[in-house]
Amino acid sequence: MSFGYKMLGFGSGGGSPPYQVRFLVVAGGGGTNSAGAGGGGFRTIASKAHEVAGGGSYTITVGDGGPGNPGGATDQNGGDDSIFDTITSAGGGGPGSPNKVGNAGGSGGGGSTGWTTTATHGGGAGNVPDTSPSPTGLQGYQGGHSGTQGAHNKSGAGGGGGGGAAGGNSPGNAAGAGGSGAPSDISGSGVTYAGGGGGNAQGPGPSNAGGGSGGGGAGHMDGAVNRNGTDGLGGGAGGCRSSGNAVGGNGVVILRRLTASSATTSGTVTTDGSDTIHTFNASGTYVA
Repeated sequence: MSFGYKMLGFGSGGGSPPYQVRFLVVAGGGGTNSAGAGGGGFRTIASKAHEVAGGGSYTITVGDGGPGNPGGATDQNGGDDSIFDTITSAGGGGPGSPNKVGNAGGSGGGGSTGWTTTATHGGGAGNVPDTSPSPTGLQGYQGGHSGTQGAHNKSGAGGGGGGGAAGGNSPGNAAGAGGSGAPSDISGSGVTYAGGGGGNAQGPGPSNAGGGSGGGGAGHMDGAVNRNGTDGLGGGAGGCRSSGNAVGGNGVVILRRLTASSATTSGTVTTDGSDTIHTFNASGTYVA
């Protein structure tokens, strides 16, 4: 997973005039075996304001969700980046596994408290790398911090949401909820993307937490029950015990243009009024 901007897929003109597209670029959500994972980075513009070269080819990268990590021996990686042209959304951060600060990413992973410890740990930073000066705004928010009720009663934190809200902090007797994702109507109907995963509980007493709107998985105490993030939404995985293996949701790239601008059939094509919408649930090429 790379946090750097990747300048991929610049179009080479094919004789047709340039035109403007609207875009949504959502990265893969983080995976987990402990606290809630962060939703994938969320970047979009509200109008057709990104120019493409008519006839040019643009590489589309759709980030996979982060893998689970049964056993928790190492820090959990987040999901992969998604890319369209000069726009990169960073994968969601995994939680601090098994007893650490959450990982940074498009949205941050929740902090984790180990089974036999009483220390709490903060959530990972969101919006890494920083995209706030651009028209797309923040990619996502910070994960929540973990809580403790004692040596054998723990509550994990929620993962941060993509472009929506920070992950919930654990107050000690309940896990932190996953941060809300962000809505977009680019597909022709309102859809929320990049929700953070909910925190989990360990031991009797603490309660689990729900995932954030936008595909975040719910937390669960039973390591055999994985609460994955939702594919196509970039949701972060819900927290589970160290024997769990919950994976993040894959991301998505959606482009919207005036139908009159081009005859391209790249991706999965739908229409909405005078516009044509191109949805990429897997990596491919947009031929403008």
